[in-house]
Amino acid sequence: MTAVPTYLRNGRSGDVIVFLHGIGGNAEYWQPQLSFFGKHFQAVAWNMPGYGGSPPLSEMNFPDLAASLASLLDTFSAEKIHLVGHSMGGMVAQEFLLQQAKRVSSLTLYASSSAFGKADGEWQQNFIRQRLKPLDEGGGMEAVASRMVDSLFGENPAPHLVEKATESITQCPPEVYRAALKCLLGFDRREALSLIQTPTLLICGDQDSLAPPKMMQKMAAKIVDSHFKCLTGAGHLASLEQTEKFNELLFEFIKRHADNPITDRTL
Repeated sequence: MTAVPTYLRNGRSGDVIVFLHGIGGNAEYWQPQLSFFGKHFQAVAWNMPGYGGSPPLSEMNFPDLAASLASLLDTFSAEKIHLVGHSMGGMVAQEFLLQQAKRVSSLTLYASSSAFGKADGEWQQNFIRQRLKPLDEGGGMEAVASRMVDSLFGENPAPHLVEKATESITQCPPEVYRAALKCLLGFDRREALSLIQTPTLLICGDQDSLAPPKMMQKMAAKIVDSHFKCLTGAGHLASLEQTEKFNELLFEFIKRHADNPITDRTL
């Protein structure tokens, strides 16, 4: 039986929204969304296996990550949920949708991709090498954070956001960070995009070099019922850089597809 991941939760009524973080994140990353959406929904942010006290997988791969997510959803009394995935979390969301589409009322892919590419591809191998270089050179996750954090934001990020992202990255165990990066190799669900029948929102920042707007627009064009939104002045962490706008976009989207109608908006 798959172990249930740890999670944070806010709100006890309404539809269930599940937030999935990326490689350098954890459940704490979603605190601005938990606070906002918990007023009208059951807002849940998981810690991916190996993160934040969640039991690690013996081998990290997307089918097992999706199974781990299913074990978490089984703990809630909801037949369907709204799934929001950031970066690698968006890949987990796509994998889960392929397995259990009937359990998903809406899908939000945020700063994510439908493919990382060939496991033996030159670009892919170079990306992994660069991300692992601080560890391979004998440094810790602090060295990883100092090397990568600037690439996660748009221009002139607020110092407290840089500090928050740095803290999140350094909390990730080195062996889990390695496993997550290697898990990306070979991920490719591009052909599955046209099969998605679930209402889908795609969000990115206009300054995101990891999940650039053009790439996400191409993804949106392949999904039948999709909407694409780009936030100005934001990078890969748009939900932190443009929290109010991000929350508003996501709220309006989920409200349209909620099983429990929202009649009194006090957000």
